[in-house]
Amino acid sequence: MQSICVIGGNRYFGKTLVQRLQAAGHHVTVLNRGSTSPPDGVEHLVVDRDDEAALTAALVPCTFDVVIDQVCYTPVQAAIAARAFQGRTRRYVMTSTIEVYDPSTAVLRSLPQGTPVPEEAVDPATWQVRTDLPWHDDAYLEAHYAEGKRQAEAVFTQQGGFAFAAVRSAHVLGGGAQEFTGRLAHYVEHITQGRPLTVHPAELPTVFIHHEELADLLRWAATDTSFTGPVNACSDGQFDVRELCSVIATRIGREPVYRTAAPGEPASPFSFDRHYAMSNARAKQLGFTFSHTADWLPDAVSEAITAAATPAP
Repeated sequence: MQSICVIGGNRYFGKTLVQRLQAAGHHVTVLNRGSTSPPDGVEHLVVDRDDEAALTAALVPCTFDVVIDQVCYTPVQAAIAARAFQGRTRRYVMTSTIEVYDPSTAVLRSLPQGTPVPEEAVDPATWQVRTDLPWHDDAYLEAHYAEGKRQAEAVFTQQGGFAFAAVRSAHVLGGGAQEFTGRLAHYVEHITQGRPLTVHPAELPTVFIHHEELADLLRWAATDTSFTGPVNACSDGQFDVRELCSVIATRIGREPVYRTAAPGEPASPFSFDRHYAMSNARAKQLGFTFSHTADWLPDAVSEAITAAATPAP
């Protein structure tokens, strides 16, 4: 049994992660601002992670084998956590994102077109950190989400003082009404209603992961392995937006309608005109076994259809 602190952990795959850790016999503490209570048997630290003095005070009596940070978005948050957890944990796992590889948000190492992107394309050990930028501003953070994640990884790597791993998640699907991004629901709604979907003239594929598989991988990264550095988390198989829509159309029984995006016009979610589909080779080499997206995607789509048809309480 290990003592594990999950920062966040109150919704979607974070909630599933807490349940999996508890079922495996670990002693789990959830740290968040208290909007949602954790399951019975899970300790709860109610504190704002952005308030360094309050966080440090709340952690005074605590030590953990592992911390899993589900909600770190900026280098400022990472620096606060690195200081607050210094000497209080031996291992720190941060949930990161595929968007760190988006070539539209940073100058990255060039790869041959279509090559699955490996972890070394973004090296947090050498990435520049700028804590003086307006990370506290919600609009700035939304516009610089990928860079915030890159710099947060860099802070933990360069300043952490504990073994650090970053799990770079693919686009997460499944869970029906739990799927708070609304991206799959967007497609279900548009195809059901015959509304046009805005897509790029030439679609490039991306990668996905089921929310339960991501929870299992985070548990594995925290408790079953000792690797450090970034690791990509994606199911096998690449899909472009039209292939995704084909699966949805088969379940709904109605063909999608497409509209080509004008130059510079935003397209629908998962419609990409740039390549940054990840490679999951490192995680496999370390011992994690992935499913294939084609095996779970139809059921995830069915869950989204059911959720869309269920009246809100």
